[in-house]
Amino acid sequence: MSADLTHVDTWLFDLDNTLYPAESGFMAAIVERMTDYVQKVTGLPRDEAYALQKTYLAEHGLTLKGMMIHHGVDPLEFHAIFHDMSLEALAHDPELLAALERLPGRRLIFTNADDIHAERVLARLGLSHLFDDVFHIGSAGYEPKPSPEAFARMGAAHAVDPATTAFFEDSERNLAPAADLGMTTVLVGPWAAQSTAPFVHHRTDKLAPFLTNARVRDAA
Repeated sequence: MSADLTHVDTWLFDLDNTLYPAESGFMAAIVERMTDYVQKVTGLPRDEAYALQKTYLAEHGLTLKGMMIHHGVDPLEFHAIFHDMSLEALAHDPELLAALERLPGRRLIFTNADDIHAERVLARLGLSHLFDDVFHIGSAGYEPKPSPEAFARMGAAHAVDPATTAFFEDSERNLAPAADLGMTTVLVGPWAAQSTAPFVHHRTDKLAPFLTNARVRDAA
């Protein structure tokens, strides 16, 4: 059955592994670079650097946050390591472009990545023109999802009404604070169907067909 999203006029999207498929392998390449960086800063063997990276991700919602707190890392230096990454793994998806175009109201990006990464990825996907703004980790004062404070800052910056907002994410735990606020939540990705979390309202393995088939207020 198609999702009833006729109440939605603000469409909030995560970026990585949400607007492109996780199967692309692009995020895996990002994690590789992140592990390289953690290893360089800490001097740990690679397996221990990877484990620490995942610990910080679990504890703080973002590896960078842990690196800032415990190692005094400059976030601009950290993000710079991703700015020359090849985008060859990312491809235009005409179905997704058409599905996004039909959505009534405004479309926003809410990402734990920085502005330059977001701009590069959106441009590569051919989707830049479809979004009103990007609320990135710098916009949030380096307070990452799933922190309620990150959602508060995003909501204040864009006068978001949770009751008329749908949030699309590949990370289940990032949907919990959105649901608490009253947003409609959509878990995206190959593992979405396995989710049994009560705060996940809709699940889809692929974003484009879900949006194409969803009932919306009117055609944009």
